[in-house]
Amino acid sequence: MRSTKRLAAGTLAAALGVATLAACGGSNDTKASGTAGGSGGKTVTLVSHDSFAASDAVLKAFTAQTGYTVKVLKSGDAGAALNQEILTKGSPRGDVFFGVDNTLLSRALDNGIFTPYEAKGLDRVPAEDQLDKDKHRVTPIDTGDICVNYDKKYFADKKLSPPQSFDDLIKPEYKNLLVTENVATSSPGLGFMLGSVATYGDGGWQGYWKKLKANGVKVVDGWEQAYNTDFSGSAGGKKAKGDRPLVVSYASSPPAEVIYADPKPTEAPTGVATGTCFRQTEFAGLLKGAKNEAGGKALLDFLISKKFQEDMPLQMFVDPVAKDAAVPAEFTKFGAKITESATVAPDTIAKNRDQWVKTWSSLVLK
Repeated sequence: MRSTKRLAAGTLAAALGVATLAACGGSNDTKASGTAGGSGGKTVTLVSHDSFAASDAVLKAFTAQTGYTVKVLKSGDAGAALNQEILTKGSPRGDVFFGVDNTLLSRALDNGIFTPYEAKGLDRVPAEDQLDKDKHRVTPIDTGDICVNYDKKYFADKKLSPPQSFDDLIKPEYKNLLVTENVATSSPGLGFMLGSVATYGDGGWQGYWKKLKANGVKVVDGWEQAYNTDFSGSAGGKKAKGDRPLVVSYASSPPAEVIYADPKPTEAPTGVATGTCFRQTEFAGLLKGAKNEAGGKALLDFLISKKFQEDMPLQMFVDPVAKDAAVPAEFTKFGAKITESATVAPDTIAKNRDQWVKTWSSLVLK
């Protein structure tokens, strides 16, 4: 589902025509250098979606601290990566899996691919983010919010207030302005749909989408096209002459627009409709049958350490889960503070996801 998971740093950097901080492509392996050997018991393998990134300095710190070298095996989007681990259950390709979020969590847990482990430092993570806190099959690593973003210049030029809620998006003044991603093929698309379920309930979200369709919502396959082609507010969208000033993206998108711009603007060119957000929490777990179980446990401890948590925001444009981890100044200055974000319980998603996607497809795509 999650081809960009959050706002993939490499994707946005490419759109802005500058060098990326971290490689996010394909299924290439990356290793932290250090004193430990690169094979046998001295290597711990992290299986992940393509958007995983960490600075070399942080990975080297893990090696220096534990003696283990990290090998990262990237496996496509989050859904595809998870499906591969389900197919290889008991004989995993690595030791730790990173990248299952609350929309896919029940699938991972129901298939029993993880060995329970209570990571050291978990007491620094809020209870509401510990969605498997009784069994510790997964460890929360990061959070983020899927939200509608808007093109500030467009709305200023039109002397029109940008929308701030789901209800606003179906008003006549916002007709033909929104582009979103296909719920069946995109994580942000699915998150936005789940946000409407949380807002209007199982009996009301279908009617909402009928109104949204009547109001001219455009649906594309994935985030890349929506954000970097159709959205008029992004650097990529400007180059592509995008004509949609509203897009489903992430609350971390505006800071990224500033960080990768050259020259850097004094304020973000895009804003966030804070009443349209859906909270994602992302997890990692020790794979059942891991060849390096001790290394896997050490890596899980490290993933929620302050050092990794504070490195993560500018690598993957997500928020740390650890309460003692500081967020970058760019997030505070240019980002939106999301005080309330819609959520749907993982077991509710598990019971209804497939049918919701089918219903959405019949309502919106036909």
